[in-house]
Parts: sequence; structure tokens; C-alpha cells
Amino acid sequence: MTDLTPWLAFDPSTRRLRLDPHEPAFFQNPYAAYAFMHGASNVFFWEEFGFWCFGGFDDVSRLLRDRRFGRHNPAGIPDRGGFGEDRTHLSSFDGIEANSMLELEPPVHTRLRTLVNRAFVSRQVERLRPRVEALANELIDRFEPGQVDLLPAFSSPLPITIIAEMLGVPVEMGPQLIDWSHRMVAMYMHGRTRETEETANRAAHDFSDFLRGYVAERRKKPGDDLLSLLISAQDDGQKLSEDELVSSAILLLNAGHEATVHQTGNAVRAILAQGGDPRRFFPTPQTTTATVEECLRFDAPLHMFTRYAYEEIEVVPGMLVRPGETIGLLLGMANHDPAAFAEPLTFRPGRADQKNVSFGAGIHFCIGAPLARLELQVSLKTLFDRLPRLYLAEQPRFRDTWHFHGLERLAVHTGTMIKA
Repeated sequence: MTDLTPWLAFDPSTRRLRLDPHEPAFFQNPYAAYAFMHGASNVFFWEEFGFWCFGGFDDVSRLLRDRRFGRHNPAGIPDRGGFGEDRTHLSSFDGIEANSMLELEPPVHTRLRTLVNRAFVSRQVERLRPRVEALANELIDRFEPGQVDLLPAFSSPLPITIIAEMLGVPVEMGPQLIDWSHRMVAMYMHGRTRETEETANRAAHDFSDFLRGYVAERRKKPGDDLLSLLISAQDDGQKLSEDELVSSAILLLNAGHEATVHQTGNAVRAILAQGGDPRRFFPTPQTTTATVEECLRFDAPLHMFTRYAYEEIEVVPGMLVRPGETIGLLLGMANHDPAAFAEPLTFRPGRADQKNVSFGAGIHFCIGAPLARLELQVSLKTLFDRLPRLYLAEQPRFRDTWHFHGLERLAVHTGTMIKA
């Protein structure tokens, strides 16, 4: 096993872990540390984050569903390790967070999710399969012969185009939407700065202004798009307020591409690492589905969800969590729990113990999971069918964003392209 002692310290008597998430040896390969912790303790106090974390598959799955924990901070708008206590410079960002279903609990969460969910049920998403396949082929046709970075050329434009088309916002705004999203998502990274916060607030302000303009247009001229659907949608006579509508649209745009970009890159990397003809993983719809599920388990794009305790809870024997305290649920670690998976470090799409918590669980289970799964199934199969001799041009490296686990770049040689 890799020597972790230079950068990982664990005291078994207190179950306290010291591990800098910005340590390159960790964020390049967190699974070595996870394997160590699975052998030491699946429950530990992570000093750098300042809260108890859970990495066992059963614990993470159970706690994601435990309604005594939730996303809504009992103390108000969450700080999540921010820079200072004064949040006046975050008014635009906080305004969006206050109406985001991701940060709310029932009954408000239930109403918002019910209104939004109708566009993301599997039967609705399945209708997008031909469009996703056509777009994947269009993007591949644009590849320059020889070498290409798959992240900007394929992984990123596909999901942002699909979610923009669904919402009815201009596809040509894609790069700007991605930029706003990246700046806002940076708020959830460990060790953010005042500059990070101010940049995120400006992005939230501009993103919100842009969407309010489109909402006004859609109110006058409704179309066959998700934004028009959200404007007209009602549940027991209740509509989304404009603030709820804007927050929901921003959440869907951000969540509709951010994780899928990372997962596509991580999946390509994992599949190419197996060697041989990558098409062997995609001969049928069943094997394609199994391969995508194993990619989600093997190298997930999001490695931590946090929850607040709503009452005093003995989460494991002898360990109390008090009201208002945060816990960390380590999705990537849970997906590699040897108690839940045979040979967890082995990429095996046909495994009998196939399951994962990459989309969460419970009432906050990712609303876009059906769309993300379809995009991954179609895009990966199309990529390797068209470019069966694809190979890495350089060893890919992960970004210093352990929480959002994704590559800096994914440079590949395309080899011979097969016509669509």
C-alpha cells in the first residue's frame, strides 16, 4: 500500500484525522486514504473540516435517508467555513441559496421538487436520447485530427447544451453559464477566500439578472421548454414565486452539467486504463448501463455531501451529534467500502454487488440523475464507437478540488475516426 504517513495522521483513540484535502497525493488519488480509513475507522473527526465524517457504505446510505438530518441550516443561511461572519458581500448569492430546493426541507422542499420533478422523470428524459446521440456525434465530428482535450471539446458542451435547450435559454450562452456556475460552485470548496466569495456573489447577481430577463420574456411568450413549464406549473394552486423560479433554474443549470462533465472525464480515464478495445463495455443497452453504473461507483464526481443535525443523535455507539452540528458523508469513500463491494479498487461493470451513492439518497436524491445517466450512456458509447483507438496523450491529473472530483484536462489521441 502507498505510504500515507507523510500527509495523513489518524489517532484511533479519539478517531481524529488530520488530512489536508489540498495535499496533491490525496486529491490525485483519494482512494488510497479511503482504503486506509476503511481499515482504521469508517467514522472519524476530520480536523481540517471541523466535523464528524462517515465513509462506510451502510452508514452513508442510512444517514442520507435519516430525516433527523437535513440540508437546511437551523441557524439560517449556511456559512460552510466562510471568510468571516459578515455576509453583506454575499447578498446575491444568499438570495439564490435561500430559495434553492437543495438547501430546503419539507414542506417547502416538497412543493418545489414536485413542481420541478415532472420534467426529469425517466419517461420524459428518455425522449432526449436521439438528441443526445446526435449532439455527441456533432461534437466528435468537430475534433481536430490527432490530439484533443476532451473536457472542453466533448465532456462540457454536451450537458450544458442539453440543459440549456431544455430550459429554453440560448445555447450560445453556454460558455457564460459555465463560467457563472464555476464561480458559484467555488463557494463549496474547502479553504475559500474573500475573493472567492465576492466573485461568486457577482456571478450569482449576473446569473440571476440574466434569468429574470428570460422569465419575463417567457411570461409574455410561453414556449415548449422547461422555463415555460416552471412558470405555469402549479401544485394545489401554488406556483413558484419569481425568486424560487430563478433559484430553481440556476440550480438545474449548474447541477445539469457540473457533475456530468467531471463524471464523463473520470469515466473515459477509467475505461482507457483497462486497455484493449473500449467497445467491449458497450455492446448492448444492458452492458452500457452496467458500465455507466460502475463508472459512477468507481470514480464519482462528488465526494462529500454535508448535513445538519436537527436533534441530539447518537449516530454510532458512544458518539453524539448535537443540534445544528454538521456531518460529512463521504460518497467516494462509501463507494469503495470493502464491506459492501468485492475488490472495490477493481473496475468491474459486471459485478453482482453493483450499487452506489453518487447521486445521494433520500428526499435530496439528485433530481437530474435520470438525465445524467442517459447522457453518460449515450455519450460514452458514441465516443468509443466512433473512436475505438482513442488513447491518452498524457497522464491526466485531477484538479485541486477534492470535493468536486474532476480532471484538469483530458488530452487524448483520437486515432482513426469511424463515420457516424
